[in-house]
Amino acid sequence: MREIVFDTETTGFDPFTGDRLVEIGCVEVENYLPTGRIYHQHVNPERDMPEGAFRIHGHSAEFLKGFPTFSEIYPAFIDFVGDAKLVAHNASFDMKFINWELSKVGHKEYPSSRAVDTLEIARRKFPGSPNTLDALCKRFSIDNSSRVKHGALLDAELLAEVYLELRGGRQRGLALDEQENTDAHANDILQTQKRIFRESRPHRPSEEELRRHEAFVTALGEKTLWATKNNSSK
Repeated sequence: MREIVFDTETTGFDPFTGDRLVEIGCVEVENYLPTGRIYHQHVNPERDMPEGAFRIHGHSAEFLKGFPTFSEIYPAFIDFVGDAKLVAHNASFDMKFINWELSKVGHKEYPSSRAVDTLEIARRKFPGSPNTLDALCKRFSIDNSSRVKHGALLDAELLAEVYLELRGGRQRGLALDEQENTDAHANDILQTQKRIFRESRPHRPSEEELRRHEAFVTALGEKTLWATKNNSSK
């Protein structure tokens, strides 16, 4: 099962009031395990950077001017995503920005059914507990010490580890590997083991066995269920 764990950084909270996407980070996972394939891109928002947003991710408007606009990078992004599910923490926020940018360049938006929200999963599993990305990293002993500021790729990589734990932990992957190794070993034995030839065994009773059986039945007497059935059939 292929999924894309992703995160975005933006100039603010609402694209419908002028905020724009400034960074996308994606991590490919299969059966909840990262494959090593990533997609990462800074984006020129073609606008200024509010101070509040700058304090969160540290991307200035001057820095972002050197990067392509979303209209230039979206083909590579949608090609990487393909038809996979999109996994994000508070997915409605990230999907809102991705879809606004896609609609602006005339591309079809991603339906909400494509989204998997790890925040919702965490709230169901740990009701009443803090479920920020940092809190979940702490809960699952995931090292997030390099997360001084928000960064789309770093956050996506951390979220991929959190997502694995939310779905059952690394034991899920180990169990699959162990089963595959066991099956492979059993197959190797079947392929390499020589069949030992054995003579067929007789299934008919010998004359001696028949005599012993008849003596045993006679010793039971005429009142036994066995004898009753035999007499009624005669």
